Amino acid sequence: MTSKAGPFVVTGLGAVSAWGWGVAPLWQGLRSGRTAIGPLSRFPAGEQRTHLAAQVPDAPSDRGTGVHGWRALSLADRFAVAAAREALEGAPPLPSEATGVFFGGSTAGMFETEEVLDLLRRGAPEVDLAPLTAQPLDNPAAAVARLLDLAGPVVTVSSACASGTQALGLALDALRAGEVEVALVGGADSLCRLTYSGFNALRVVDPDPCRPYRDQRAGMSLGEGAGILVIEPLGRVLAPGSRSERAEPSPRPLRPIRAVLRGVGNSCDAHHMTAPRPDGLGAALATERALADAGVGPDDVAFLNAHGTGTPLNDASEWRGFARVFGERAGQIPLTATKASIGHLLGSSGALEAVATVLCLEAGEVHPTPGAGPIDPETPARLVRDRPLALPSLTDRSSSSPRRLAVSTSFGFGGANAAAVFESASRLREERP
Repeated sequence: MTSKAGPFVVTGLGAVSAWGWGVAPLWQGLRSGRTAIGPLSRFPAGEQRTHLAAQVPDAPSDRGTGVHGWRALSLADRFAVAAAREALEGAPPLPSEATGVFFGGSTAGMFETEEVLDLLRRGAPEVDLAPLTAQPLDNPAAAVARLLDLAGPVVTVSSACASGTQALGLALDALRAGEVEVALVGGADSLCRLTYSGFNALRVVDPDPCRPYRDQRAGMSLGEGAGILVIEPLGRVLAPGSRSERAEPSPRPLRPIRAVLRGVGNSCDAHHMTAPRPDGLGAALATERALADAGVGPDDVAFLNAHGTGTPLNDASEWRGFARVFGERAGQIPLTATKASIGHLLGSSGALEAVATVLCLEAGEVHPTPGAGPIDPETPARLVRDRPLALPSLTDRSSSSPRRLAVSTSFGFGGANAAAVFESASRLREERP
């Protein structure tokens, strides 16, 4: 296939989070400065260190309308399908064979498997084993492709908490190579006993809602949900249609351009199975490679959406990585941590945080990071707190960040690191009125 020239733009967003089913409740919740982390009711927490999680509320009664087999889908599959449908709402029909699905994830149908095993353990006389088919990690992506009739490549990444951001990189590579015309990129995970108990056993959870970059932070808070981005070449937005139906370029985009995906970078700490590299080198390499892939420099970055789990080791390592990349300016760049609002979605966290990053760029403001207490003097970030922080105007040429670029980072067990660079669509509007 013929390689495609950029830029590659985000034309659709979909979300399911603890704030609700949709992008609108997500953005409203993020802007509020409050947290959606609360009491867990999905399953008993027993003697765990925490009894909190960012749990998705029950779906609206009409959410599964028109979705074949909705009731048989796992929670993670439902999150993925609902977010994908929202991201494509109002869009023209997709070129089935030229549309790819690129997902990151960690749990898929694990919750449903646990429910079956619990029934068997308690000696239930009849147990429906059908939910076990939701177990494979690629199920959410496969459900989206199947229910939306997408015959392009379907790829699921499993690199722990870096998976969602790595999926962005795979999608960008496929778009640049001309392997796909459109990419649905994201991830979906649901809460389950395995991960909840596992992170409690590791003693990396906070009994209270997580507090990234705060002096008294004590650990992470788990969450669930899905985030989907529709990404395609700008040329296709200006001239919609499949290869065989290409029209002359339109003077105006026929779909909204939400942001530009400029670049993605990856690295490995090569250090420890669960602990991050203390000096932050792995985090720095992923960020530097993302900036290089985007063709921009550190001074072009207007804000950071940090991995920000709230664990003492993770935040400290990430901060040292930022200090390596941005130098003295690291403490001047506005920083937010979406996980303080919606919890840690593990393999899907990078996808939903990418959605949050695009929403910030689109609104021209950075959402605040919930949590009380002073900033840790060992991680002296310019943490956005209490209320949204307005970004400098693109017309303000005295601004040090006129391009309004954002970096979203994701780091996972095994030392997997990934970073993505997004740019506000307002520059495209200046250049292509």
